[in-house]
Amino acid sequence: MENRRLKMGMVGGGITGFIGAIHLRAALMENMVELVCGCFSSNPEISKESGRSYFLPDNRIYGSYQEMFEKEMDLPENERMDFVVIVTPNKYHFEPAMMALERGIHVVLDKPMTFSLEEAKALRKKVEETGLVLALTHVYSGYPAIKEMKARIAAGELGKLRRVYVEYPQGWLAERIELQEGNNAGWRTNPELSGKAGCMGDIGTHAWHLCEYVTGLKVEELCAELNTFVPGRPIDDDGVAMMRMEQGVKALLSASQVATGEANNINVRVYGEKGGVQWLQEHPNQLFLKKSNSPEEVVHIGGNYPYLAKSVRWNTRTPGGHPEGFIEAFANIYRNFTLTVMAKMKKETPTAGMLDFPNVNDGVRGMQFIETVVKSGWSDDPKWIKWIE
Repeated sequence: MENRRLKMGMVGGGITGFIGAIHLRAALMENMVELVCGCFSSNPEISKESGRSYFLPDNRIYGSYQEMFEKEMDLPENERMDFVVIVTPNKYHFEPAMMALERGIHVVLDKPMTFSLEEAKALRKKVEETGLVLALTHVYSGYPAIKEMKARIAAGELGKLRRVYVEYPQGWLAERIELQEGNNAGWRTNPELSGKAGCMGDIGTHAWHLCEYVTGLKVEELCAELNTFVPGRPIDDDGVAMMRMEQGVKALLSASQVATGEANNINVRVYGEKGGVQWLQEHPNQLFLKKSNSPEEVVHIGGNYPYLAKSVRWNTRTPGGHPEGFIEAFANIYRNFTLTVMAKMKKETPTAGMLDFPNVNDGVRGMQFIETVVKSGWSDDPKWIKWIE
């Protein structure tokens, strides 16, 4: 492989949404990627306007993703896209992702990975067949402080784990704003576009992924309750799940998009025999360590702090006292994904640091979480449900 940036295409991410711009800024942060093409909306005019705002030539702005894949494959290999970013409603994740993999194009997908568990398993099979790379943007795992939490737990600093609490309250759906224009609540609260789960699919999957990522343990069964508090809404906007994890660890997950007044207050606490550790996104560059008979310790994150784990310093860009946040966490996923793709293109083995991003297996487990929590949560008599495979 020649020494060059990777070429990125996009499906979705136009100027009428917000998440596409986040993905683009994150992907470009390390100067290893360039945007070369895209179908930025199902509306060809919005796609064209969006692409021009990204300074793309008209012949690389497409009216449909089918046209994009067809015409990009006609270009020389050193001109066409190397990977595609898909940031569309959940219903439209699978087909463009599969089309990309069938053409030898690597994939970055927003979460949840697909509309159904069956689609997720089909993508995993295709990734295994092709050896291509698929990254899933569970962004909170990209925060350096979360990686420090994971490293300290793995090192046994908390002793044998006992309990995990993960809470994700938002308040933006406290009223039925999906009936208004100018927001993206419409598809997120429409089961025909989002899939079986609303709140639990949108943000509950983030909370579940944090549980498994920081502990290194898998959920084996759960008992859930799902709620729809806003009258007329056809999908859950709130829910809780008690979860039994490997090694006897118990977890309690709470996710709500009707927690009036909350913005995006995701936080996670893990407790073991020797102590506990807590992270809150509203304090992204700090970990709070808790031990018996001693004051709480605040661990600050920064690239110049030698006490941090190697994996943390690898994912930290600035010295201590210079906070890194949401876009940088996204950028860590993109940077590690990009380095992994580059290594594979050079027929080299990616390092463990490069491979530290959510992948297709996380995507399948995310869809299994949705299936399991929905089966348990909408039961008239909720019971413990084994993880749906």
